[in-house]
Amino acid sequence: MALDESFVGRSYPPTAPYEVGREKIREFAQAIGESAGAHTDPEAAKALGYADVIAPPTFVFTVTYRAAGEVIADPELGLDFTRVVHGSQKFAYTRPVCAGDRLSVTSTIEGITTRAGSDFVDLRGDVHDDKGEHVATAWMKLVARAAEDAAGA
Repeated sequence: MALDESFVGRSYPPTAPYEVGREKIREFAQAIGESAGAHTDPEAAKALGYADVIAPPTFVFTVTYRAAGEVIADPELGLDFTRVVHGSQKFAYTRPVCAGDRLSVTSTIEGITTRAGSDFVDLRGDVHDDKGEHVATAWMKLVARAAEDAAGA
């Protein structure tokens, strides 16, 4: 069943702040094979002008995906998460995410389309710090694959 296109433009309330920890950044950097000192060593980050270690660019996905969960769980939208795959992702930064940041995300549905029975949802997550300053914007495309027909074809 196609999703209701009237949801396009709907924004969800900002998430509770997520405090970015130095160790989380280190773990994330290690998990993706990022070895730059600015991600693991506070002194290396300070030498580059940052207050603490900075997160690799894709780290912001950890907070925007949580925020997208509110959209996904919206019963009025009717998205069947059991059929969802992550279609694409992109980021735009005002500044890097730094250990100690307290980040909130406001999610907005930018588009809903249906093609070949699959629903495509374009989400934008605007990330702000606890001062209200923009840090990054993340866009993700979620694809709810078409349900198989009763014959299993």
